[in-house]
Amino acid sequence: MNWQYRDTVLVLCALAFFVTYFARVAVSPVVPFITDDFAVSNTQIGIALSGMWIAYGLSQYPSGVLADRYGEKRVILLSVGGTGVLSALAAASPVFALFFLGVVGIGAAAGLHYTVASTLLSRTYDDIGRAIGLHSLGAPAAGLLAPVATAWIGARYGWRPAIALVVCSALPVFVLFLWRVRPTEPAKDADDRADDDGADGAFLSLLARPPIAYATVVAILAMFGINGLISFLPTFLVEFHDYTPTLAGVVFSAYFVVRGGAQIGVGEVSDRFNRDTVVAGCLFLGVASMGVFLTDPGLPTIILATVLFGTATSFFAALEPKVLDGLSEAERNAGFGVFRTTYIVGGSTGSIGVGAFADALGWSQTFLILAVLFAASFAIVTANRVFGLGY
Repeated sequence: MNWQYRDTVLVLCALAFFVTYFARVAVSPVVPFITDDFAVSNTQIGIALSGMWIAYGLSQYPSGVLADRYGEKRVILLSVGGTGVLSALAAASPVFALFFLGVVGIGAAAGLHYTVASTLLSRTYDDIGRAIGLHSLGAPAAGLLAPVATAWIGARYGWRPAIALVVCSALPVFVLFLWRVRPTEPAKDADDRADDDGADGAFLSLLARPPIAYATVVAILAMFGINGLISFLPTFLVEFHDYTPTLAGVVFSAYFVVRGGAQIGVGEVSDRFNRDTVVAGCLFLGVASMGVFLTDPGLPTIILATVLFGTATSFFAALEPKVLDGLSEAERNAGFGVFRTTYIVGGSTGSIGVGAFADALGWSQTFLILAVLFAASFAIVTANRVFGLGY
């Protein structure tokens, strides 16, 4: 195969995504150590993690606007560099309030990357689903390494060095992206920027489009469960199934391996077949996974639940290309940012919800609630497909 410049861009975008995702999942495996150190509850940690995801979501639309003004390369560099700096701040925080601000800041910086990188790749690849699936490999790669590494380091040296690992990954990726990726021209010139005064109206106009509104509702329902479970899966395995933190971290890593492999397949299949059918199939597996997680603490059962859940959460590799398909090239930075901002912010409350549900109701009832949310999103997608609603 002849290596092309676009392949370099794809690899470096995936590495940048690795950094931003590493930073967001590095906290979950060391939640028990953080709660002990700061003497806070699961609900309080859940608020911090939800704050991170909300900030991540709120950054999506502005990232598209910034890319239109300054070019994609600058925005991605800002994302990677900012993620590293704010991770260092969180790791060094002497009190929970500063840790909270650092974690929220990580979300804001990390959120600048994905929308812009996806738009950049959509301009150079015809098979958008495949390109997005490959780009998204940065997430499972981070998910494979972060839980095991941070859990191991956290158990031996404390949670602060564990979170500081993000800096070690951010610095080389920042340098490589700066060195190897060519400057990207802004999509808007100075005359066009005057139109940004109507940004609020443009946001609402794009969000009100039936296909985007439909995809957003589906994504919010599923994202609530996904974010909540990702935030507390290691804690659930420790508290409900009596796993050691290290073994829980291994299972957490396995989830990202499954998700990484599944999303490439899901993206490619959705390029060839109806995207709604692929999304519905994934969401159905999400319903099943919630029940399996609760049935048996044995490793084979947990592995099955992890495979089901990892495949279910790969539905974004089919849903996001569906949204991009419906946008013109000129709309993709802003339009895709609108979609991601709305569903990520809406779904980000999952960390608060799962933490609060676990404290108040216990893990069994919490997983039942998550199953209902997956079932609701599955029902919406199935109705759109079966009745030909055209969304």
